[in-house]
Amino acid sequence: QCQLSGLWRNEQDSLMEILAVRDDGDFQGKYLTRVTLAGSCACASPLKAAQQQPSEGGWPTFAFTVLWDKFSNASTAFAGQCFMDAGGKETPTTTWLLHKAVGSLEEDWKATK
Repeated sequence: QCQLSGLWRNEQDSLMEILAVRDDGDFQGKYLTRVTLAGSCACASPLKAAQQQPSEGGWPTFAFTVLWDKFSNASTAFAGQCFMDAGGKETPTTTWLLHKAVGSLEEDWKATK
């Protein structure tokens, strides 16, 4: 079974640290996006999350949010699943949506990536 706690690096060189996953699946951590490393602010953003405990030996699914409050008026929601390959390497995969603040309801169409 995958253990999400620890330090993860994605293909864009962003870093995510997940603290211990509690028995109820809740966990917290921090996310350091490559965007901030390339810019003027190397700021870690808070990450709050939950993992669905798999039944009968499946792979766990999870979801987390990151608030980019130190350098942007935006937040991102991630959902994914953790897998373990035949060699024992753990790999979390995610799909994400980033929503940035816009000035009006008419501009909402361009707020989500």
